[in-house]
Amino acid sequence: MDNIDKKIIRELQLNARISNEDLATKVNLSPSPCLRRVRKLESSGILQSYTAVIDQVKCGLAMNIFLSVRLEKPDKKNIGEFEAAIATMDEVVECYLMTGNRDYLLKVVSKDLQSYENFIREKLSELTGISSIESSFAFGQVKAQHFLPI
Repeated sequence: MDNIDKKIIRELQLNARISNEDLATKVNLSPSPCLRRVRKLESSGILQSYTAVIDQVKCGLAMNIFLSVRLEKPDKKNIGEFEAAIATMDEVVECYLMTGNRDYLLKVVSKDLQSYENFIREKLSELTGISSIESSFAFGQVKAQHFLPI
């Protein structure tokens, strides 16, 4: 990845709907080589998708909750089962395998406390192999950056 590729990535992070012609102008290329570079970034997996950034509060999902989850036995089988189950839960928008005193850190979005309680009782607590779940509620969001510093 050279400096022109990095410029392309920065521009697409700012506006994924930019036309190839406008993108080419911004990165000082003609349209054909610019499009070839974009296609190469896509085929290499660097550009994975083009998405919209959604205002979660306006969509009725005002709560951000971070969960620390510990497994009873974090072996290959339990890890695989837990990760497969989490992948099906729409409320979980991020999940990280961690080091330290927790096995996973989950970011969960919810419209209200009742919806969150239902998620815990009806989905997460039903999974086998969990030894503890600790919730931390975010009071507010200080920074949410979808732009990688490339």
